[in-house]
Amino acid sequence: MSLYDIPLRTLSGEPTSLAGHRDKAVLVVNVASKCGLTPQYEGLERLHKQFADRGFTVLGVPCNQFAGQEPGSAEEIATFCSATYGVTFPLLEKADVNGAGRHPLYAELTRVADADGEAGDVQWNFEKFLIAPGGEVTRFRPRTEPEAPELVAAIEAALPTA
Repeated sequence: MSLYDIPLRTLSGEPTSLAGHRDKAVLVVNVASKCGLTPQYEGLERLHKQFADRGFTVLGVPCNQFAGQEPGSAEEIATFCSATYGVTFPLLEKADVNGAGRHPLYAELTRVADADGEAGDVQWNFEKFLIAPGGEVTRFRPRTEPEAPELVAAIEAALPTA
């Protein structure tokens, strides 16, 4: 199954998929509201705004698997992200990224190795997967800041050409 065909749900519960982003660059990030890395929302939003008109989006996936750092309901998550960080990028429903209940999207994404050649489980909140048009995935670990030069360069390289 292609990444673009995996059934997803928006934070409000509406069915969706990555199919509408097939020709775009998408940064999929497992997010949490009560994590030491939560301020990364600011950089993610800046990236989203900076590159949105060039065929890029950030896609947040709330996850409560790491120390219970995303305990909120969909409404609480949406309110927190909007009110605290001004998030305008799309958010999906809360999902597991590791273990037996791992969402099928993450079953595919976690097969990709990071820069050190390590694939497998997501290490913590705010792990980033950049999907280029056509489905090639580049993985960045949680401590990579959204506006780190290596991530920005990868996004710029993945942007669709006019």
